[in-house]
Amino acid sequence: MSKFASTVSDYFKRTDILLWLLTLSAVIYSLLLISSMQRSGNYNFFKTQLIAVIFGLIFAFIISVADYRYLVRKWYFFAAAAVFLAVLVFLFGIQVEGTDDTAWLRLPGGFTVQPSEFIKICFIITFTKHLYYLKEKELINHPLFVLSLAFHALIPIAIIHFQGDDGTALIFGFIFLIMSFTAGVQLRYFAVLGGMILIGVPIIWNFFMNEEHRNRIIALFDIDGNAMTNYGWQQYQGKVSIASGELTGSGLYNGSRVENSIVPEQENDFIFTVAGEELGFIGCILLMVILFGIIIKVILNASTANDLQGRYICCGVFATICSQTIINLGMVLGFFPVIGITLPLFSSGGSSALSTLICLGLVQSVRNHNFDDMDTASVRRGSQSRIKI
Repeated sequence: MSKFASTVSDYFKRTDILLWLLTLSAVIYSLLLISSMQRSGNYNFFKTQLIAVIFGLIFAFIISVADYRYLVRKWYFFAAAAVFLAVLVFLFGIQVEGTDDTAWLRLPGGFTVQPSEFIKICFIITFTKHLYYLKEKELINHPLFVLSLAFHALIPIAIIHFQGDDGTALIFGFIFLIMSFTAGVQLRYFAVLGGMILIGVPIIWNFFMNEEHRNRIIALFDIDGNAMTNYGWQQYQGKVSIASGELTGSGLYNGSRVENSIVPEQENDFIFTVAGEELGFIGCILLMVILFGIIIKVILNASTANDLQGRYICCGVFATICSQTIINLGMVLGFFPVIGITLPLFSSGGSSALSTLICLGLVQSVRNHNFDDMDTASVRRGSQSRIKI
């Protein structure tokens, strides 16, 4: 019993307790919002979210105990898993209600899963291995090998684009950019990429975007207000719901707009509007404080990591959560077009919650095992000092 207590005590000394507390706060807050929203429909979103959160926390804890460097060494397993998931979607993918992409798989029991959420994890691990290898060999800024990094990222981006999930493909792009920048890829390559994107905007607009995508962007600049009745309807109603909450909101389980599902997809991409109407400005600020607290803790763990692999993993997780948070809030508030990006840990969706919790487990693994390394280094320094004396 004393050995078990000692093991538990040692774990809490090594782990990032504040990050765990912020994660649990987000999970509990999310369940409260979803349970309140639940009265507006027949599907049990709360049950799905609760199951996903329980499994996500279990997996996050297991991964936090495992050595992240071992996972990186087994990069080929994650590469194979990503390919397998992508193939399954092309063979058996379905489109679920409320989405415009064929990026889901149906599981027994009526559950659905979005494989691209788990391909993110695989990509962070395989890209970490790729960056670490090039850094070790001092090839990180060789033009040919920079192209290899871009090709590595283009594979999942292209696959997910052809599944119709351009929002998730965009997140992969941010992961690629931030991890590459962290690894020391020179700015001139980012400048070249930026120039290519600017030149390619007309091509993207005319050939890669359909009419619906273009209309969602045009709706942001519709000064006549016509978009309120079509492509801007969701964002307009979302802002009305947030404004109706004023300072303290109508209270959980009391929002009339929530109860009547005025805002489409309020349980998913627009969960922020539920917080706005029922918990008001204070509830919105609390939600953002929790999420940005998580983001800050992740990047702090990246900055204190004592090896490159741990730093790259943390930066990949930072890129995922930060980009999703900013884009989702921008969508809801009308700054960005609606592109189907969930709010990490808050939006209803088992795949998103499970994936995000696993990512945070990876960050905790970096923290825990870097702590072990520091203890080992301290012991070695102490031994050397005694020998010198």
